[in-house]
Amino acid sequence: MPRKSSGNCRLRCLKLTSTVEAADLLKSVGVDAYGIKAMLLKMTNLNILLEGIKCKVANIIKQEMLSVGGDAAVSRNSVACSAEVTDVVIMGTVKQITHFTEKIAVQPFGLAGISGEIKVLISNMFQDRFALATNRREITIGDRTLIMGILNVTPDSFSDGGKFHSHEEAVECGVKMLEDGADIIDIGGESSRPGAEAISVTEEIARVIPVIKSLAENVNVPISIDTTKSEVAREALECGAEIINDISAMTFDERMSSVAKKSGAAVILMHIRGTPKTMQKGNLKYRSVRGDIIEFLKERISHAKSSGITNEKIIIDPGFGFGKTSDDCLKLLNHLNEFKMLGRPIVAGVSRKSFIGKITGGEPSDREEGTAAAVTAAIMNGADIIRVHDVKKMKKVVSMADAIIRA
Repeated sequence: MPRKSSGNCRLRCLKLTSTVEAADLLKSVGVDAYGIKAMLLKMTNLNILLEGIKCKVANIIKQEMLSVGGDAAVSRNSVACSAEVTDVVIMGTVKQITHFTEKIAVQPFGLAGISGEIKVLISNMFQDRFALATNRREITIGDRTLIMGILNVTPDSFSDGGKFHSHEEAVECGVKMLEDGADIIDIGGESSRPGAEAISVTEEIARVIPVIKSLAENVNVPISIDTTKSEVAREALECGAEIINDISAMTFDERMSSVAKKSGAAVILMHIRGTPKTMQKGNLKYRSVRGDIIEFLKERISHAKSSGITNEKIIIDPGFGFGKTSDDCLKLLNHLNEFKMLGRPIVAGVSRKSFIGKITGGEPSDREEGTAAAVTAAIMNGADIIRVHDVKKMKKVVSMADAIIRA
């Protein structure tokens, strides 16, 4: 029914959080399907940072962006080329930037390569559903946030070390996690807390394999093995695990990629600087914490693919607390959606971390409220999977955050 004039013009400034929300707005106005498709690209703005661009190339980029109605910020020394390189910030609507990529795709000086990378970035930033393939099933990611329950069978983990006095108790806890709403159970036998000492392969296998065997017989959710050792991963996969959660992104053990490829398991590639024993010592400064981590994960994704691990088997994790300051972790959490540019599901492991304790105080077990806030922020900023200790309570937090973001 046509809307009648009220005699007054009502104004609102809109915050559109997704293309779905933008499309719904256009439908409510009465725009036809063709118009919606065309206008969506004009309603979404992007700011893209290009680092270390030669000045003559930066000047071309700025001129071409201006020609399509956008802009590009460059160093004040770029025009006269008094500096060798400059960073460039491209700013515009998706439509403008897409037009820009088409114009530079046929130009020299490496612009064709930049065009291709920006096109992939744009495609990835708007991907909100993934099919994750393990060696046992296909998991749909994107309809809701998935919960990965942490099951540590270690005597010295930072939060729950020594909790279980027998394998049977650990299995009972895993079954309880499933009942409480866990979508994945992540089992670890070696602590990765700051300062932790490495243990032998034999000891780690003795801790995790009996638990994985029993759980695989009693639950029908994916089991993840949290390890950096290829031999542990191989035995765990043979006993029923189907995801390798490697905090080193397969850098500590060069045979890990081969185990993953041969088994068909999915892999979680996490960023870490140093080892658990050394990661929080010495210089923790980054040139750009988000930029450096994204480049690391991009390289590890490329390595995984070159090893025969297909794209649909890869998950990424920025590694909250692994070689990062508390401020770094807060910035990562606030800008987590930047990692969408890598085109893979994002895991956020913020549960009970020290950056929460620095703000709220208390021991790890006292950080429940801070964890709830961090989990909510992670989901609002693009996390697809959250890794938590207290599944039952965080299930309610996740349900509420999902309801808000999908309203």
